[in-house]
Amino acid sequence: MQKRRVSDPIPLVDQLTFSDNRLVAALSGEHDAHLQIIEKAFSVRIDPRGNVLNISGPAAARADAASVLRFLYDRLKAGHPIATDDVRAAAKLSASSEAADSGFAVKTPKRLISPRTAAQRAYMEALSRADLNFGVGPAGTGKTYLAVAHAVGLYLAGKVERIVLSRPALEAGERIGFLPGDVKEKIDPYLRPLYDALHDMLHADYVERRIASGEIEIAPLAFMRGRTLARAAVILDEAQNATVAQTKMFLTRLGEGAHMALTGDPSQSDLPRGETSGLSDALELLDGVEGVAISRFTAADVIRHPLVGRIIDAYDARDAERRR
Repeated sequence: MQKRRVSDPIPLVDQLTFSDNRLVAALSGEHDAHLQIIEKAFSVRIDPRGNVLNISGPAAARADAASVLRFLYDRLKAGHPIATDDVRAAAKLSASSEAADSGFAVKTPKRLISPRTAAQRAYMEALSRADLNFGVGPAGTGKTYLAVAHAVGLYLAGKVERIVLSRPALEAGERIGFLPGDVKEKIDPYLRPLYDALHDMLHADYVERRIASGEIEIAPLAFMRGRTLARAAVILDEAQNATVAQTKMFLTRLGEGAHMALTGDPSQSDLPRGETSGLSDALELLDGVEGVAISRFTAADVIRHPLVGRIIDAYDARDAERRR
């Protein structure tokens, strides 16, 4: 072997060695798709050699890529599979200068739910700290999903006795009388996103048993009137479609030992023209009140298809231009 001369540059390569080849294959992804995502995110090159990954590129970029790879490997080692979205989210979180860790992760019977962006991490921290939380921003940022995950975590840990999920049915006027079927058949289609979130975290038979026992309740906003919700995790989704009076009614349901979250996008209200959104009103009125936390998301926090964020940016830019 030819001896390296003193004047030759030292190769900018870090080596990561993992103990389980099978997990390294899962970490790399089919046709190294996961590694390619990380390469693109940090402008590095990753060369797999069995259970060794060689990372080349600038020092800071190599360190960030290595941190993400270790995080994802540890997740696999703990028995939690990773998908393309998980890899992209871990890279995005690390690139935002936030530690890619699971400090605020929620473990449910079906999956481990951890923050995928810096804003999500701050939101999960706020959910664990404040009794009343607002999660506001565009669709696809995980506002409702993480709020449901937090509620499920509280319930499984015995910190609350039940979960109550609500949203305005149809438009804010809740005009469901013309639909066929009984009350449940009328409102279920509009509560389906909440059912979907629960079923993504809990097994279907478990959810059905808890709904039958009343420990999990999914109901339209109108059904909250006159109640006191104590020792419960309570969520109002699509809160931008509630009126000021409805929002006040919902907020005052908060009872002893309860945790409440309101989620929505103030820019997407379906209320009649001239009607003030209760969400927008509450955000202005309660900002700075002790025990209240407000978490805001932007298009940069969208965790659906990457194109969704660009679509939201395009609409926002057009709306801003029209206002000018």
